[in-house]
Amino acid sequence: ADLYRDVLLDYYRSRSHKGRLEPHDVRGHGVSPICGDEIEITAAREGDRLKRIRYDGHGCVISQASTAMMAEAIEGKPIPEALKLIQAFGDFMVRRGEPQAMPGPLEEAKALEGVRRFPARVKCAMLSWNTLRMALEQGSAEFRENDEVRP
Repeated sequence: ADLYRDVLLDYYRSRSHKGRLEPHDVRGHGVSPICGDEIEITAAREGDRLKRIRYDGHGCVISQASTAMMAEAIEGKPIPEALKLIQAFGDFMVRRGEPQAMPGPLEEAKALEGVRRFPARVKCAMLSWNTLRMALEQGSAEFRENDEVRP
């Protein structure tokens, strides 16, 4: 448990993908009205690849660490692969998939396994992933956590 806590805190403090890209090709804005977490994701595409991804916003350790993990795992990936990783993370968090089934790029996200016991906190972990998914599928998008979500 302490190791996982340390991993989450390291990602929470990470500055490597913080900020906003200008110009950007993809933009998503997500808000959780229940807890106040808010995230803005901007990404630059190169062909079908997410060349760079950055995020800005505020929230709890879980939402910010999860967002940093997402940016690290997805940056540089082709969009179809990014969408598969988002789906795999949703399967892990919402459908309680087995940690061993997580794809290699999501190895660090296994640290969020303990969060699954707390449904309200699962929403914190999923906020940025759902926001990016909607932005990729619909173009730039606004996401409110109460919107219908399919993991």
